[in-house]
Amino acid sequence: MDLLNTLVDKGLRRELPTREEALAVLATSDDDLLDVVAAAGKVRRQWFGRRVKLNYLVNLKSGLCPEDCSYCSQRLGSKAEILKYTWLKPDEASKAAAAGVAGGAKRVCLVASGRGPTDRDVDRVSKTIEAIKDRHEDVEVCACLGLLSGGQAEKLRAAGADAYNHNLNTSEATYGKITSTHTYADRVDTVQQAQAAGLSACSGLIAGMGESDEDLIDVVFALRDLDPDSVPVNFLIPFEGTPLAKEWNLTPQRALRILAMVRFVCPDVEVRLAGGREVHLRTMQPLALHLVNSIFLGDYLTSEGQAGQTDLEMIADAGFEVEGTDTTTLPQHRGGGCASACGDAAEAPAETPAAVPEVPAARTDLVSVRRRGAGTDLAPNA
Repeated sequence: MDLLNTLVDKGLRRELPTREEALAVLATSDDDLLDVVAAAGKVRRQWFGRRVKLNYLVNLKSGLCPEDCSYCSQRLGSKAEILKYTWLKPDEASKAAAAGVAGGAKRVCLVASGRGPTDRDVDRVSKTIEAIKDRHEDVEVCACLGLLSGGQAEKLRAAGADAYNHNLNTSEATYGKITSTHTYADRVDTVQQAQAAGLSACSGLIAGMGESDEDLIDVVFALRDLDPDSVPVNFLIPFEGTPLAKEWNLTPQRALRILAMVRFVCPDVEVRLAGGREVHLRTMQPLALHLVNSIFLGDYLTSEGQAGQTDLEMIADAGFEVEGTDTTTLPQHRGGGCASACGDAAEAPAETPAAVPEVPAARTDLVSVRRRGAGTDLAPNA
């Protein structure tokens, strides 16, 4: 397939694909899916070998958010029956983080619901970062606290934070359809503030919210231009009680094509398989490891993931290995952080378009609310 050969060549040279080439990846048929995975897998192995980086989420403050993001179970007006609690104390958060580190996590992601932190919140999180670093000197700490204001990124960096996450989520053109309480530009500004402060930028997307192929290309190319070090790819978890509860638009095959497209566009960047993988990829999760080089271990913010031990077994069974703390994630030419480009596709073959597969019935049984870990008396899943 000329398209895939071109994409591989570009990926190995860190050369950007065209928008048309990236769109062609999303338009490939299910019959060609394994060829797409194999091609993107060559690019993934070129820059990351067979290593898989493990990341662990600690939800510092759950629910009670004043923002109206349609996809979020913690949003203003959400009827989702999630855990709701205010800030964990530094020792509570450090204990929760320790469970993830014990499971093999190289990075701990500290997340708090809300529009953005106050300076007092930043001080609180700074103490939590220090507590985690005291116990686990080599672990990476990423903060995800919402929109930043002046000087806050610098304070987090001074406290020992290594990275800051703030996702673009979807294209600029459609952003107003999922959120009205802040703008796409606000999100871009926060990522740039983190970069300016010397934090490793982490910014990604959510697929499955009813967006078009063009929207997906727009947000991934925007991320490429923003040049984050890591790009999390989330798949919408349609929580009952949120406006997008009925949006079941993804198949495992569609999810794999999206991941392959991201890898071609961002060949030497940490591409992370994030929320919703169990719900939408299901038994095809191991194939995704040929496309991504990073995953979350165990539970997410408000939903349960598959057991941490199952994650580890899946990685080993698929022929991959967990990345150790003594290994630098990003390729040397990136100097420990940033993004590049790549991808390709000659024009798609002129053949009769394949019939669009029918989207399966909603698997609402696969969405379970987190009832363990941070904010509870039960042990976390790690």
